[in-house]
Amino acid sequence: MKLTTIVGSLRKFRSIHQWIGIFIFSFMIISSVTGILLGWKKNVGMLQPPTQKGGSAQVRDWVSFEQVVAVADRAIDSVLHEKADIERLDARPDKGIIKVIYLNGFWEVQVDGKTGKVLSVAQRHSDWIEHIHDGSILGDSFKLGYTNLIGWGLLFMSITGFWLWLGPRRIRKAKNS
Repeated sequence: MKLTTIVGSLRKFRSIHQWIGIFIFSFMIISSVTGILLGWKKNVGMLQPPTQKGGSAQVRDWVSFEQVVAVADRAIDSVLHEKADIERLDARPDKGIIKVIYLNGFWEVQVDGKTGKVLSVAQRHSDWIEHIHDGSILGDSFKLGYTNLIGWGLLFMSITGFWLWLGPRRIRKAKNS
C-alpha cells in the first residue's frame, strides 16, 4: 500500500472514529456502568436481595403456588399499601424457596416452599438497572435500536481504533524502508 494511501485513510478513519465516538459516548458510559453493577448484583445485597434458604428442597413437600401467591400478595401489600401485579414466580428447589417478583417498583417476596412463610420482602434494584442497561426501560423498539447502536458502534470503534493504532506503525515502517 502506498504511503499517501495509508495517510489518507488514517485521516478519514480518525475523523469518522471521532464523530462516531462522540455520538455513542454517553450510551457506552451508561452501558458500561450498568454492566459493572449487574456483574456485582449477586455480591451486593443492595442491588439484589440475597436468596434465602427454605425448609425443604423436596418440591413434593411444598405448599401450592396459590398459597405462595396469597402470602406474597399480603406481604407486598403491607409494604406498598396497594395491589401489585406479579411479573413471575421463580422457584428455587435447591434453596427451598419461591421468589414472587412484582412489576410495581421491582419488588420481590421470597417464600419458604415448605411452610409458606415469608422469608424476605425487598426491592430488586438490579432489575431496573438491567432495564437501563439494555434500553428496555424506554420500550422494546428503543431496546432494539439501542442495543444495535451500542453493538455496531463498539465494533466500528474497535476496528477503526485498531487501524488508527496500526496505521502509524505502517507509515513508520514504510518511511524506514
